[in-house]
Amino acid sequence: MTRIYTYDSTLRDGEQCEGITFSLEDKLRIVERLDEFGVDYIEGGFPASNPKDIEFFRRVREMPLKHAQVTAFGSTCKKGVAAADDRGLKDLLESGAKTVTIVGKTWDAQVERALLTTLEENLRMISDSVAYLKEHGVRVVFDAEHYFDGYKANHAYALACVEAASLAGADSIDLCETNGGALPFEVEEIVAATCRQFPDQAFGIHCHNDSGCAVANTLAAARAGCTQVQGTVNGYGERVGNVDLLTVIADLEIKMGHETVGPENLKQLTSVAQYVAETCNLALPAHHPYTGASAFAHKGGLHASAIARFPEAYEHARPSLVGNDTRMLVSELAGKASLIAKARNLGFDLNEHPELVQTILDDIKEREAVGFSYETADGSLAMLLCSYVRPFKPHFTLESFRVIVDDKEDVGARAKDAASEATVKIHVGDRRFVTTGEGSGPVGALDTALRMAITESYPEVSGMELVDYKVRILDTNVGTGATTRVMITTRDRFGTFGTIGVSENIIEASWNALVDSIEYGLMRMGK
Repeated sequence: MTRIYTYDSTLRDGEQCEGITFSLEDKLRIVERLDEFGVDYIEGGFPASNPKDIEFFRRVREMPLKHAQVTAFGSTCKKGVAAADDRGLKDLLESGAKTVTIVGKTWDAQVERALLTTLEENLRMISDSVAYLKEHGVRVVFDAEHYFDGYKANHAYALACVEAASLAGADSIDLCETNGGALPFEVEEIVAATCRQFPDQAFGIHCHNDSGCAVANTLAAARAGCTQVQGTVNGYGERVGNVDLLTVIADLEIKMGHETVGPENLKQLTSVAQYVAETCNLALPAHHPYTGASAFAHKGGLHASAIARFPEAYEHARPSLVGNDTRMLVSELAGKASLIAKARNLGFDLNEHPELVQTILDDIKEREAVGFSYETADGSLAMLLCSYVRPFKPHFTLESFRVIVDDKEDVGARAKDAASEATVKIHVGDRRFVTTGEGSGPVGALDTALRMAITESYPEVSGMELVDYKVRILDTNVGTGATTRVMITTRDRFGTFGTIGVSENIIEASWNALVDSIEYGLMRMGK
């Protein structure tokens, strides 16, 4: 196996993604997590560009990292300025980073039209900058910006830039597919030609995903001789993003037989994706390769039946290799095998109740015909199964509820001063509770009132948190009389789960989903 080094640039390139901003603590926590995962190099950003990054490099030097090296990022010296006099290069050295990465132009048009300098001066800037940094004992990565566009426009000059960095002592020259427009066959051909020209030089690859080929381009570069791969967690980055380093790691390890983080650390892949997404305050896309919730999810009845006997038919890799799980989705498309497998995952053995399987399946299909969807509503599905196969007594019963929305002042269409109040009358055993809760919205007020009513009897509800609420109108052609589907996501100490409610009344649909969330949460806790 060839050792492929991993270089993460989430903290710099990833932060250039629209909607992502890291705090200092965010950056330090991500460094800890990537170090634990086994990433070789973590690019921390520009060491003197702003107070946050100055403090980051000071703090990160004090962290007891087990494996990773944190890299400072900058550019070659400015035109007409000696490397020893360049403020940016001095900042890189003063950051204390043992590895520094500098970016330089390799496309002749960029040199003349963006840098507004000569081709000869650009070669001097590359050579002097790398040599200056090497003289001060740091590992140097040279990012050859726009290398593939430059090679196609003037391959002799692009190669001259690589030669300048190589002769000056660059430890790795990472070829940047900056525009994201190259295709895999082009990348493989150009990387192979470059590696042949400099057989003793280590090369890396840095790809963007503008044409949807970033992963394929990175793997093609590894096939052609690159031994370092750059990318970001979950593919965060400018425009449509950088290459997803996690997908690349999984493909290199599982498909191509290379060593990156190692098979044991590879099991952390999904949790790393989720951790960084959560830190970015973003949802991890369900259909993300390897790490998404739907990456190994099966909905069709034939698929679910085959998975039980021959998983390789519909799973290209074992989910456990990357810390993910096989999931069975129950819907109107499901067959008996899907239902039995999903029920087992939720703790119900339908093989003990074979006479009920078709009945439950028919019930699910009838419910989905009127708007229910159990694919992401494990909590509600579990409550439905419970009603069939276990003696179940609700933890509480509703006498009635009432919701009032009070908008005291009319300040126009942008008014945000409405408040909600909900009163619920609940029975727990032979006790009756009447409570009133307030919230910015009616569902929040209902949630508060319900919890107030049952917390004395079930203090465990304090460990459940409503984290997401979605509404979908199912039949828009009937206006305000449309059927409404409400999905609620709840988090407890075991993880998150979904519940669903459907009604022509949005408040009633919300209440039904809310009740399922509390009931299922208490059931998970053994109540």
